[in-house]
Amino acid sequence: MAVARRRIDVAEGSAAVASWVSAVQAGGVAPRPLTATAVRYSLEEVTARAPGNSVEVRVPPFGVTQCVAGPRHTRGTPPNVIECEAATWLSLVTGTLSWSEAVSEGRVSASGLRADLSGLLPLL
Repeated sequence: MAVARRRIDVAEGSAAVASWVSAVQAGGVAPRPLTATAVRYSLEEVTARAPGNSVEVRVPPFGVTQCVAGPRHTRGTPPNVIECEAATWLSLVTGTLSWSEAVSEGRVSASGLRADLSGLLPLL
């Protein structure tokens, strides 16, 4: 299995996530470029920790990744898809929101038998 190629430096990505958390905790909204970097870095990180192609994680409009070992998807809509907005994804990544809360509140759309990242989150 190929190792995921990083596009965002680990230090830069970690700093973006930390800055996003600080902005949100201060009651503000993080700038779009900062949010984009934090989301893209965290998607790279989840792929590095759970390489594979059986689950597709979508955080529009910032990024998408395939992760988790299992059957490879090749055409059409993948059978295991997770989708949420950036604030929800970063809250899951940082542990300020649990997977079960996000799913029960409808903040995460998860379809398929493998579409459960509760064992991988939080990342940071």
